[in-house]
Parts: sequence; structure tokens; C-alpha cells
Amino acid sequence: MRIAGVPERAITGDAPVREKFNCWAATVPRTVGNPLHHWTALELKRFFALDEPLTAATAQRTWDVCNARLAESGFSARGLLAQRGVEWVCTSDRLLDDLSSHAAIARAPGAVRVLPSLRSDDIVAVELPEFVGWVRQLGAATGIAVTDYAAFQEAVGQRLDVFEAAGCRLADHALDDWSYETVTDSDASMLFTRRLQEEALSTVEHMRLCAGILRFLGVSYARRGWIMQLHLGAQRRTSSRLRRLAGPAGGYAGIGRGCDVPSLVAWLDDLEDAGALPRTILYPLSPTDFAPLAVLAGSFVEDGVAGKVQLGPAWWFNDQAGGMRAQLEAISNYGLLSVFIGMTTDSRSLLSMTRHEYFRRVFCDWLGEQVKAGTMPSDLNELGALVRAVSAENARRYLRL
Repeated sequence: MRIAGVPERAITGDAPVREKFNCWAATVPRTVGNPLHHWTALELKRFFALDEPLTAATAQRTWDVCNARLAESGFSARGLLAQRGVEWVCTSDRLLDDLSSHAAIARAPGAVRVLPSLRSDDIVAVELPEFVGWVRQLGAATGIAVTDYAAFQEAVGQRLDVFEAAGCRLADHALDDWSYETVTDSDASMLFTRRLQEEALSTVEHMRLCAGILRFLGVSYARRGWIMQLHLGAQRRTSSRLRRLAGPAGGYAGIGRGCDVPSLVAWLDDLEDAGALPRTILYPLSPTDFAPLAVLAGSFVEDGVAGKVQLGPAWWFNDQAGGMRAQLEAISNYGLLSVFIGMTTDSRSLLSMTRHEYFRRVFCDWLGEQVKAGTMPSDLNELGALVRAVSAENARRYLRL
């Protein structure tokens, strides 16, 4: 919408919802060639049985039909998920979030199960001015006086136990532009105390404290049998003007530098040497990292564990046909497609479950091309088993659902 010249007021601003919808409807025809065009059509067809494209001319009818259907009993949040055959949903929750809603959902009838997953950014955001205040909140939430690094680890561990009790399987880290080096607990403890006293730490000291906490967290995840997800390489600060207008998560981020592979290796190797490397999914934002990380995943393995570390689904700017194909090529060329966990969506929209269909269409098209080229067997039983594994069964196994 921004690229099309739509004013920010009608995107993230104070324009009425109907005005924003009309602006989007007028923009959709201009997205031909962009995955948004496909996603919009799939959402309207699969959920609302609307085959006509969304345009300025069809906006009124689309608005009326969708709102009428949303008033029906089958269009609750659970109903929308059930329409697409969703069995499990993992939400994104920060360490201090109240998880009581998860307990309520678990008691409610219905086929869809909802589990929390940990968004861990707060725990390692040592360079932010609000970090000390967040540590105080952690202490208040746990009843632990967080006056040193040991107490910090105890308090974080207590909250991890709360997530564990709620069924958490995943912990997520956004590592946009980071470095890592091995740090002893005593060094991390000294740096944490200085940070808690609000002393100014250098960039290197911030990095070393973060490294110590990351190692502690990796060990904690492994102990609980969780999966560690690493999202690598976003450039979240671009336009200062849009940051002022739309806030820090206003949809204007970009692709940053490629992954710091030596740092990633050092962290994974530290955890493996300690016998505490959790199963790990690597999500690079730069497509140039697909091959290096697909190869790297084969360096960290465990007897009896299929795909312990793996290149994850095409993420964010890559979850379109070209990005998915490039990611599939990397996995099949450098790893094992047969253990790949398939598609994920982080669009925070219930209707975006259609993006799993989009992935399956891309995946099956790609497989068909391989068969036609003679590089894969023309055996529907074999390929059907592969499609079922990548579309659902591998994720179910990997997440121990």
C-alpha cells in the first residue's frame, strides 16, 4: 500500500476501518505478481466462497458477504481454524505474559489445541535502556529478589517452568545483527551486576553478557526438550519517519546482513560440547544464507534424532513462491528433504492458514518439475509419502505433538 502511494493514515493511521479496507481493495489489483494477490484470493475463496477478485468495484459486495459470514457460528476463532483442519496452534508469548488464557483454552471443548511458545527477546535485550526495569518486573513476577546473575537465572527458570506446565514446545530468538563468543558464568555474572547497577557497558561487553545469557537459555531449553528457533538477519530499523508514524513494528523492516556463521557455530558448538544442544531451527532472512545454513545443519547431529538442527521454512520476505523454491532447492541439495518440517506462518492472522495451502501448491509444483526432469522417481506412493511428511507428519513428530 505504501509503495502504491496510499497515505499512512489509511494504512496504520486513524482512518476508519472501512476506509482502510477500500484502500486495500483498490490496491489489490496492483499486486499482480506479488504473493499478496494470491493470498487475498485464497482467503476469500476458502473462507468466504468468493471467487471474484477483490477490487475497488467489488469492495462493497466483498465487505457485505464477509461480514455476514463472520456473524455465523462457524466463524469464531476456533471455527476458522477448524475449517482448515488445524490441529495445533503455537502462539507467541513473552516471558512475563499471563498464560491463564491458555489454561482456559485447554479446558474448553474443541479439536484445536493451543500451546504457548516463548518469544525470548526480552531476556537478552541487555543493551536496551528498559532492560533493568524489565529485570525488576521479572523479580516482582517470580517473588525472587534479582540482585545478581544467579538470582536472574533462577527467576528466568521459574518462568520457563510456567511455560513448560502450559505445554510450551518452542523458544524463539530474533538475532538480527549479533556476535557470540564463549563467556564463563563468572564473567557473565560480573557483567550482569554492572548492568543491573546501570553502569555503561561497551558494545563488546553487551555482546558478551548477551552471549552468556544465550548459552544459559540454550541449556535450559535442552533440559526441557524444547526446540530453539533462531530468526537471523532482519534489518528492523530503516525509515525513521515510518518508525515515528507506525511504531517499531510497523511493517517497514528489511533484509539485513547475512548470518554471522562463525558466531552461530560457536554458540551451537558450546551447547553441543556441554551435552545441551536443543533441537534447533534456523530461519535466515537473507536468501544467500540458505546454502550455508543447510550445510551447517549437517554438522550438528545426534544419534536417533532426525533433523536435529535444520534449515527452517522460508521466512518473512521469503515465504513466497520464489523464496520457497530456493529454500527447497537448498534443503534437497545439501540436506534431507524427507525430514524438513514444512511451512510456518507468522502473519498473526487466522485466515493466513491458507498460506499452508499456498506452500503445498508450490511444493507439489516443484516436485512435479523434478519428476518431469527425471531427477526424482515418478512414483506416487513414494512422493505422496514425502508430501504428507513435509506437510504435516514431520512437524507433528518434531514438536512431539
